[in-house]
Amino acid sequence: MQGNLVGVLYIVGLFALLWFLLIRPQQKRQKQHREMIANLNQNDNIVTIGGIHGSIVKLKDDTVILKVADNVRIEVLKNAISQVQSSPEEQEE
Repeated sequence: MQGNLVGVLYIVGLFALLWFLLIRPQQKRQKQHREMIANLNQNDNIVTIGGIHGSIVKLKDDTVILKVADNVRIEVLKNAISQVQSSPEEQEE
């Protein structure tokens, strides 16, 4: 009886440890990424998961059009955006 209780407590403790070390932080990162994607605007400077730097020219439902150089525009999925960089004006403030 006592051995079963210790085994159950061990499993519950291990699950709680995994929850706080792995699952919960991942859910917080996913929530932050969804909020970042929802708050995208034109002229935001972004970096994609593949490392492409560009400025948003147009927003669509699931994609964005990026200006990566003069007369060069590409279309990428919103989920492929890893971060929004602050513009030089925002860095001065």
